[in-house]
Amino acid sequence: MKDSRVLTAKVVVALDIAIAAIMIAVTAVFTLLVRVPIPATQGYFNFSDVAVYFSAFAFGPWIGLVAGGVGAAIADLVGGFPQWALLTFLAHGLEGLVAGLIARRVKSLPVLVSAWAAGTLTMLALYFLGEGLVLTGWGPAVAELPPNLLQNVVGGIVGIPLFYAVRKAYPPIIQLGRRAKWED
Repeated sequence: MKDSRVLTAKVVVALDIAIAAIMIAVTAVFTLLVRVPIPATQGYFNFSDVAVYFSAFAFGPWIGLVAGGVGAAIADLVGGFPQWALLTFLAHGLEGLVAGLIARRVKSLPVLVSAWAAGTLTMLALYFLGEGLVLTGWGPAVAELPPNLLQNVVGGIVGIPLFYAVRKAYPPIIQLGRRAKWED
């Protein structure tokens, strides 16, 4: 009996790694697919938040953290914005973690909207502080707030229905976001 629990735990870990890798790639592609420059800060508007919210809602907080942080940071590195990679890793990673934690148990629309709002505030605050204190100064950090907010609004408007559509088309996706439980 104990051997089957160990095997189950190994399968769960392997599945989590595979899902995380796929969602990192999806997030990087969504980030690089459409990039609208923001001249005030040398940053850019993108669709990364669609993938971050989908990852967090479909697969949980840890996949949201890894996919959001690593996927968006990789896009910055390969897309010519390496100075943003660390801040992007923190902001989008914590955005996915916060949204995933809030939506962990209940996937109702009010909970997902609350999770999206908390993730948005997390991302906005981290970018604002990181830009203001380290990267660009406070003026450009203020100038980037509206595009970052718009990016998150698009992320929620597309990411939440995308999650519901995928869940309807493939109901087992809900099980992929839940860890297997066993007793010792």
